[in-house]
Amino acid sequence: MQTANPSQASPNARKTSIDQWWLLVFAVIALIVILVIAQPNPYQRILIFVQDGVWVTLRTTMISFVLVLILGLVVALARLSKLWLLRGIFTIYVEIIRGIPVLVQLLFWYFAFPPIIQNLGTSLNSPALINYKADPNFMAILGLTICYAAYMSEVYRAGIQSIPKGQMEAARSLGMTYFQAMRYVILPQAIRVILPPVGNEFITLLKDTSLISVVAVSDLTRRGREFMASNFIPIQPWIMVSLLYLVMTLISARVVHYIEQKTKIER
Repeated sequence: MQTANPSQASPNARKTSIDQWWLLVFAVIALIVILVIAQPNPYQRILIFVQDGVWVTLRTTMISFVLVLILGLVVALARLSKLWLLRGIFTIYVEIIRGIPVLVQLLFWYFAFPPIIQNLGTSLNSPALINYKADPNFMAILGLTICYAAYMSEVYRAGIQSIPKGQMEAARSLGMTYFQAMRYVILPQAIRVILPPVGNEFITLLKDTSLISVVAVSDLTRRGREFMASNFIPIQPWIMVSLLYLVMTLISARVVHYIEQKTKIER
């Protein structure tokens, strides 16, 4: 019997366990450290000033993304439903939301939605609705969730439809209900397929949180603009803000890549 030669191992077996793209992440972090040490004024002051904005950006991204995953799945299943009314309603939702820019939607939820609620309260003679005031953070998360759920639903739908119909038929023949077959057979396979686009949606959402600065949310972008306005220096704040966004997106990309490798289906 011929002994297997280690040099003839599969390409996956020869892959290094270290993702070399992490070097780019460390390079950007090193650049931030160098700027802070070499020119503490203004870079250290900028970093201290915007650090709370970094946490607002991360918190908004994580909460919105969790809600997007849930709502996107609901919308995708509704669009795959055999009930034409349900399918039609959510199809209209997806088409409308995808046709309106994210910034316009955020402005609508923060500036236009509260007066609608207040007018409704006047019609219903409800003091609670009449005195309704929009919370910037809540409206930002709501706007991002409503918008990105439409895009995420298409990702889910494509992943579910990529699974052969025989999988559903086999599950139903074993006595599973439609929802059991979806939960235990179809969705676990579809999630592996859609991981790359889901990761891309997360990174896009992280970057688009910069738009919530226009609705009075003190995220990273808004804090950078406030520092620029109060110190009258336009270059250094945006260099630091750009580098911080780059660190967050690069780390997110590496984490997504790691999850993809761990869940990849060998063919």
